[in-house]
Amino acid sequence: MAKTKKTTGKKRKNKTSKVASVKSKKAFKTYKQALDYLFERTDYEKQERLRYNVTTFNLNRMQKLLSLLGSPHKKIHTVHIGGTKGKGSTATMLARMLEANGYKVGLYTSPHVVHLHERIAINSRMISESEMCGLLNRAYAPVEKMSKTDQPTFFEIMTALAFMYFRDEEVDIAIIETGLGGRLDSTNVIIPKVIGITSLSIDHQNLLGNTIDSIAKEKAGIFKRGVPAVTVQQEPSAMRVLRSQAIAVQSPLSVTGSDIDFSQRFETSREHGPHTRICLSTPTSKFEHLRVPLHGRHQAINCGLALAMLDKLKSVGYKIDNGKAAEGLYKVSLTGRMEMIWDDPRIMIDAAHNAASIKALIHAVGQNIPYDSMVVIFGCNSDKDIRGMLHQLQFGADKVIFTRSNSPKAVSPEDLAEMYTEICGKMCQTAPSLGQALLLAKSAVSKEDLICITGSFYLIGQAKIRFQPDESLQTV
Repeated sequence: MAKTKKTTGKKRKNKTSKVASVKSKKAFKTYKQALDYLFERTDYEKQERLRYNVTTFNLNRMQKLLSLLGSPHKKIHTVHIGGTKGKGSTATMLARMLEANGYKVGLYTSPHVVHLHERIAINSRMISESEMCGLLNRAYAPVEKMSKTDQPTFFEIMTALAFMYFRDEEVDIAIIETGLGGRLDSTNVIIPKVIGITSLSIDHQNLLGNTIDSIAKEKAGIFKRGVPAVTVQQEPSAMRVLRSQAIAVQSPLSVTGSDIDFSQRFETSREHGPHTRICLSTPTSKFEHLRVPLHGRHQAINCGLALAMLDKLKSVGYKIDNGKAAEGLYKVSLTGRMEMIWDDPRIMIDAAHNAASIKALIHAVGQNIPYDSMVVIFGCNSDKDIRGMLHQLQFGADKVIFTRSNSPKAVSPEDLAEMYTEICGKMCQTAPSLGQALLLAKSAVSKEDLICITGSFYLIGQAKIRFQPDESLQTV
């Protein structure tokens, strides 16, 4: 039976110093020193050439690091969410519904848009600089001990810090989003209460495979024996793999819109403008005509998955009031998901970074945002389905300006332009930086037009900082 004791969210006495198996010396006097040390670690998110195997992504290394830190992942209850697109949205919606029911909820997501601290939060509050520095001081000795033979990576350390933080703060439950893939992902060391798989599509094909079924097999690597799993409608080949893998490890799998009654409808009202409402019902839950807080059909699907996972948590002992869950859902807002960051001219950012996400974005913008003409500023990384994204762009962009983000893996604007013209035969422009791309875009739009910046978390993060600077935390 799961821990169901509700908390007020107030910080409780920290008992972690008695738990950790290695007592770390205070290596960092300042937050900057600690952060510099963290960013010196190998970061696969920034490497262009990378092998996806058990050497590069080594769960034994992750297990050893956690063991040296007192195995914090074994002392918290968790939910695990994998998939290609919509993981962060699904995780956030589930977190807000649990928070509204009085639970203290940890949330671990990646990548961040502006602040590194976005990745680790409890009840909507990001981890603080002092808390991060303290955790890194405690992790220093174990990391240095391991570094003599097999150095932990940036993501492994970040994941360990999240587990430590959630254990320290005695969260009632922690929602953990996978980083890359699933089977070999650093987060795949937990035995969660519920597992969710969001929509699957081609992404990171140089690492996870070029077919949807090979990707599905990697994502299904987070299934665990006896742990209920929920997914959404997938392509037939992907669904066959998910069902086969679930059977193989004896993880009971349910599908929204198939095993779980789910429907959606788009509407417009004076109070809420264009939006989607969904219904989901199971033998233990009934949600009728809930308004999805984020735009787009894809977000309605994500919301249905979050509701289904919430229902599964009921079956393992979590007490959920559906009305309170709906109240929490309506409070959801998410950085970088169809987020309007400027009014004149209207500038929107969205973290779409694969072909399926670009397609969903184009559809959602057309359905929810009135405009005369849309100028898209686009930049992406080399490990993405570039041609697939460029193919989808042509169906919504009246004008495209290609630029380069600050990612080491960024594709040159000239290469993007050449591919775009080859794919769809349309004219486009290039700019060496986001600032110059914005100058080109602004000269081409009127008040009724829309500028959309998309293609990369790095690119939208740059835009967010440019138009809405926030010095309260270190930006990275």
